[in-house]
Amino acid sequence: MSEALLDVNALRADTPGCESVIHFNNSGCGLLARPVLKAMIDHLVLESRIGGYEAAAAQAERVSDFHASIAELIGCHARNIAFAGSATQAYTNALSAIPFQRGDVILTTRNDFISNQIAFLSLRKRFGVDVVHAPDHPDGSGVDVAAMVKLMRELRPRLVAVTHVPTNSGLVQPVEAIGRHVRELDLLYLVDACQSVGQYPIDVHQIGCDLLTATCRKFLRGPRGSGFLYVSDRVLNDGYEPLFIDMYGARWVAPGQYRPVNSAQRFEEWEFPYSVVLGCAAAARYALHVGLDSIAARTPVLGAYLRDQLASIPGVRTLDRGPTPAALVTFDVAGWGPQSFKRAMDERKVNSALSFRGLAQYDFGDKNVDWCLRLSPHYYNTEEEVDMVVGFVEDLAPSPVSD
Repeated sequence: MSEALLDVNALRADTPGCESVIHFNNSGCGLLARPVLKAMIDHLVLESRIGGYEAAAAQAERVSDFHASIAELIGCHARNIAFAGSATQAYTNALSAIPFQRGDVILTTRNDFISNQIAFLSLRKRFGVDVVHAPDHPDGSGVDVAAMVKLMRELRPRLVAVTHVPTNSGLVQPVEAIGRHVRELDLLYLVDACQSVGQYPIDVHQIGCDLLTATCRKFLRGPRGSGFLYVSDRVLNDGYEPLFIDMYGARWVAPGQYRPVNSAQRFEEWEFPYSVVLGCAAAARYALHVGLDSIAARTPVLGAYLRDQLASIPGVRTLDRGPTPAALVTFDVAGWGPQSFKRAMDERKVNSALSFRGLAQYDFGDKNVDWCLRLSPHYYNTEEEVDMVVGFVEDLAPSPVSD
């Protein structure tokens, strides 16, 4: 275990929630670190004292650090970053900028996030686009890249869209390998990095994506109600803009004419939750300070330690696939109802999340599973906490309770 790379005790002392719970729901919401909490509270106090507009003006430099810190986190420039109220808002804003026409193809995977899948189906319903899912590789390593490339060449899709780490399992998709072929064929590439930002080093140029979305509340440990969109220079220069652009993203230059700004700001709106923006900037700076290489050396390994122990418990079936899964550990327990099992874990002060077939129709259908519990540790969790959680599951498994 890579604990030597990090001062885990200091990181836990910096994380108030560690005093109350075993937080294994970082793929839902990471626990806020003290600097993140302080940045948000300080700004709310300032707003209460001098006014919202005035507080935003007074903190303009710190607000702009959101764009700079996120850019540093993923290897781009501040002008390529747009704040969003969620990853889904960022994703749909990106989709709205693509002038889809009937017969256009969206090429995606069988493990893309539910909201993305629904958005694709909505585009099919409204515009008549074709949604094509590349097959998975038989070895369980994720999408079959060769088969996906074959589809790229045959179909010339308007968009290639891949979720890096699906929400329903620890699978890590080969987004860089896909990106190399997308660039060769000069296609448009959108990556959902919700579960990988804050868990792994991310470099948008190595991935080769034109657009990338993520939330700030998961492994990045930022506040809820926040996300971001990366927009490449190519996309900006080609004139892509959201369908409903507002006065922050464009200038009204004549009664019948507007001009988009020349940065990713065109994907933003005038109204910002400034305390949230400052919290996100603090979370990004915190992750950079801890070190993404150190985080990546610890977090997935901690997940693997948890997964391996759970797999040895009779009645427990671990569900994650791929050669090196992320720190999203999914499993079901024979005989138990999902709500009953989740409630039993809650009573033991273990934070977790449920996932159901309706959130992952292809993946759960392939695995013949209707529900799973998802446990997602992070770098501030400990091996002792893993052992405790495994002990709870081991005690519970032989005495199933239905919902």
